[in-house]
Amino acid sequence: MSRLDRYIARTVTVSILAVLLVILGLDVISAIVDELEDLGGNYQFGNLLEYVLWTLPERVYSQLGFSALVGCMVGLGTLAGTSELTVMRAAGVSIGRIAWAVMKPVMVLIVLGLALAELVIPVTNQTAESRRAIAQGELENSGLEQGLWLHDRGEFVHFNAALPGGTLFGITRYRFDADRQLERVVFSERGHYESERWELQNSRQTSLTPERASSSREARSYWDSDISPDLFSLVVPMPSDLSPRNLWSYGKFLDRKGEESSRYWLAFWKKVLQPLTIAGLVMMAISFIFGPLREVTTGLRVFTGVIVGIVFQTVQDMLGPSSVVFGFPPFVAVLIPILASFLLGWLLLRRAR
Repeated sequence: MSRLDRYIARTVTVSILAVLLVILGLDVISAIVDELEDLGGNYQFGNLLEYVLWTLPERVYSQLGFSALVGCMVGLGTLAGTSELTVMRAAGVSIGRIAWAVMKPVMVLIVLGLALAELVIPVTNQTAESRRAIAQGELENSGLEQGLWLHDRGEFVHFNAALPGGTLFGITRYRFDADRQLERVVFSERGHYESERWELQNSRQTSLTPERASSSREARSYWDSDISPDLFSLVVPMPSDLSPRNLWSYGKFLDRKGEESSRYWLAFWKKVLQPLTIAGLVMMAISFIFGPLREVTTGLRVFTGVIVGIVFQTVQDMLGPSSVVFGFPPFVAVLIPILASFLLGWLLLRRAR
């Protein structure tokens, strides 16, 4: 990489990081304000901050495209405002070379996004939601309207929270007889996976017969189950919490069962095509600086970048659910705004030449 390329890359990188920091700060403040209404009981301000911190990777991931767009416009705009881009062009540096110098730090941003989506966010989001449920005291009862349901070895199992690594909280197991009459309910405060079975703590069992009901307690018991910690990376409330690999697996699983899978395929294609999303937004930013925004103020460039980012996100958010409702492929819904951004950027760059 030449000195000129390093200079352009450094300028753009600093701008992108500055924009990301500002947007992330606003997002965190907004999240804290939203969570304040849930304070009470065991869920105190410290627990609130812990929850928000655990969700930081997802917040960073969701803002990468927007930050790349505005950051590139600010960085290149700074070079244009000081006439450095004009000097580069007069010295024979092509727009293509400048664009490639801009794309190099953006590629690092793309790799960061892929790593967050595949390796980090599934773990941190699950941890955040589970710790929040624990702090709010949702584990003292079955909380059937929340948590997760599974069917295992003739039992219907509900648990309120699951931490990565194989720890469950608030486990309720229901067993029915051949006549579909409830015959046993077992509630365990906590379970830990060891040696291919679950070690349960503080269990309360209620057995029901036509004549009477009896109950018993056990400080420690064991539960043989087909449910393993690996399953918790799939069984989560929101498709956005899954990694691309698990979204693919679960989408295929739902398709084989003939169940509705559009939401999962939509989330899958959004994550898989995020590199193209970022590249398309950056291409638009480059084309704006060499085109209609070459000689405007920095404030106007930032304002334009914000508007373009909002429009792009709105179109993507509208087309995504539309694919679920009207039945056209989610891949097409995600790809249309990406192709539109590349086309617009290409047309503006062609005119600038």
